[in-house]
Amino acid sequence: MSAAAAQIGFDRFVPLELAEAALRVSAGLASLGELTALLDAAHPSLPAKKKTRTVLNRLWLEPRPDLLDFTARGAQIYRDAPSTTAVPLTWGMALATYSFFGRVAEIVGRLTALHGDCRSAEVHRRMAETYGEREGTRRMTNMVLQSQASWGAIKKLDNGKRITRAPAIDLHGSPVAVWLSEACLRYAGRALPVDGISSSPVMFPFALGGSAAYLLSTSPALEVRGDGAGNRVVALANP
Repeated sequence: MSAAAAQIGFDRFVPLELAEAALRVSAGLASLGELTALLDAAHPSLPAKKKTRTVLNRLWLEPRPDLLDFTARGAQIYRDAPSTTAVPLTWGMALATYSFFGRVAEIVGRLTALHGDCRSAEVHRRMAETYGEREGTRRMTNMVLQSQASWGAIKKLDNGKRITRAPAIDLHGSPVAVWLSEACLRYAGRALPVDGISSSPVMFPFALGGSAAYLLSTSPALEVRGDGAGNRVVALANP
């Protein structure tokens, strides 16, 4: 992840309805007018609407140049199978685009790994360790958590004080599972152990399904190789 990309903040609550609408536009299955109508209904305030549209643009409509092909392939998966849930696709774009989103996902994944839940205060504390103790950090973390809850990845309990994992979405070894694995690598910014993709904290809302080694080997965008210690790792073929 480049320094410039890391500065971009996921600073709006993005409900699943809007995320999927932007994906449908990207896939050529809906018009910008339909997305605009949803935004108008969700945000009577023009500034709020513009800020949410900026996040949606970066997710699906105006991705960074280095993510153009990745975004197009994600939209193609949805276009080929519109019944595919938008959650893993939007999660993958958020991971690849917003390092802030990925860091929240990573922290939640780690904290909930043992018992399935954690306190939101602990997520905020760990985000502050990385991004500083300031109101903006706390607000953006809340926006990410609220979005993740809308997408069905987590549940917020006790007035938002406690976070639990929702049941994992089984991707059944489908093309979206391979594409999402690539998103994990793009967030990490380095090669990862083949067996570590499915257990990565940022992948906690999903079960890839099937053999990770086989799934990863089917993608021309990924390269599976041995490292100096004889372990099998996977990396972007053209980083």
